[in-house]
Amino acid sequence: MEIAECGGQEVAGVARVEGPIVVVAGIGNVGYDEVAEVVDSQGRIRRGRVLEVGEGVAVVEVFAGTTGLSIKDTHVRFLGRPMRLPVSTEMLGRVFDGLGTPIDGGPEPLAERWADVNGQPINPTARVYPRDYIQTGISALDGMNTLVLGQKLPLFSGSGLPHDQLAAQIVRQAALPLSEGETENSPPMGGAGQASSPPMGGAGQASSPPVGGGGQASSPPVGGGGGGTRFAIVFAAMGVKHDVAEFFRDSFAASGALTRVAMFLNLADDPPIERLVTPRVALTLAEFLAFERDMHVLVVLTDMTNYCEALRQISNIRGEVPSRKGYPGYLYSDLASIYERTGRIKGSSGSITQLPILTMPNDDITHPVPDLTGYITEGQIVLSRELFQRGVYPPISVLPSLSRLMKDGIGEGHTRADHAHLSAQLYASYAHVQDVRALASVIGEEELTSVDQRYLKFGQAFEREFVGQGATENRTIEETLDVGWRAISILPREELTRVSEVEIEKYYGKQGGIGSRE
Repeated sequence: MEIAECGGQEVAGVARVEGPIVVVAGIGNVGYDEVAEVVDSQGRIRRGRVLEVGEGVAVVEVFAGTTGLSIKDTHVRFLGRPMRLPVSTEMLGRVFDGLGTPIDGGPEPLAERWADVNGQPINPTARVYPRDYIQTGISALDGMNTLVLGQKLPLFSGSGLPHDQLAAQIVRQAALPLSEGETENSPPMGGAGQASSPPMGGAGQASSPPVGGGGQASSPPVGGGGGGTRFAIVFAAMGVKHDVAEFFRDSFAASGALTRVAMFLNLADDPPIERLVTPRVALTLAEFLAFERDMHVLVVLTDMTNYCEALRQISNIRGEVPSRKGYPGYLYSDLASIYERTGRIKGSSGSITQLPILTMPNDDITHPVPDLTGYITEGQIVLSRELFQRGVYPPISVLPSLSRLMKDGIGEGHTRADHAHLSAQLYASYAHVQDVRALASVIGEEELTSVDQRYLKFGQAFEREFVGQGATENRTIEETLDVGWRAISILPREELTRVSEVEIEKYYGKQGGIGSRE
């Protein structure tokens, strides 16, 4: 991102240098969030932005750090505007640093326009309520915590858990609902090749109108409107290791999605202060692609915990009064400024679906980062260390996981008529399994009633066959619901209180028994 330009005012010398912050005195007419260029004694330019302004004083955070800066020989140039990013469809298939500068050896993308990285607030009345589900091919998500187009659904994970593999699998397999006349062989959003509907991030000719597009169709495609809607992935990494970044790059390349991915990488050895800008830079491009180029954009942000750590570091250096665990009191509103840049709006057939990933310190879901994230987003997907240690992949803990928009994107006309009732029954039965297991640990399994022993068998089958699946296994929504009925059929009919008699007659015991999976 090139920001060196004439304009604004320049001050020779700074009042104080502390950590990644410089304090500039003797200035006037400087605004909050204004871009600044900090020039050292050798003429090298470092980028920064104004964090705080007072009477004749400004506090500037320097993205590349302040190492080597002297108080007398440092010049600060204020540019008189907020940070902007040159956005373009040419940015797809490219790799950038955390500030939007290309690091893949290619030239600067030709800007279609310059956009403020802080985004523009969306009028709530202009939002379109998300109702179109996304099929991820993962039963624990599609069946129990359905992802909806335009939703923000975070992954709550822990150190050492396979959240990166799960996020990559979602990107590879995510597909929009099939319109009438389309086949189940249509590639997913992250796939590639010839298809009846275009993939997210993939290539190939579309023989029927894509989602959100126009054309002849017996049922309207998702998103409505005219023109061909394409798919894109915006991936932002904050403080991740090099091997994690390479894993995602290789995964996108293997699925054919790399040409439709824009990657913004702030790695573990990059300046931590850049992490405060990286997600905003990524979302600025996503908003351009979704709302001006009518694309469906999936935004993956990892790891939001590293972002919050950088925010805490800056807050402590500024001497702000800390809140819980040393995080600033404005952590909630700061996270909301990122998560709320998601959804669908009137007048555009595009959408932004956000998948933030965060690691919970000590697997503590009450930690401020996951706690506040859960308040802002529309649910959460929680990974379980216990399931992971038992070899279950993906180790999704169904009970604390939640998709608040699921109820509006499932059922007749979306997935299948029995979906909502089956999901409620599976949840209630699996919750009872936890009580039975606690009782069995006290009195022993042999002392349990026959019904409770069947609940134990159901719990094992549910975890092994419904939650557990292969890392490359892509189940349709029909297959997911059928596996759910096979598991629930282990229980006596009289225990099924959340499904109707009609659904029991149609599906109970009709899917075959649960066996060992290859």
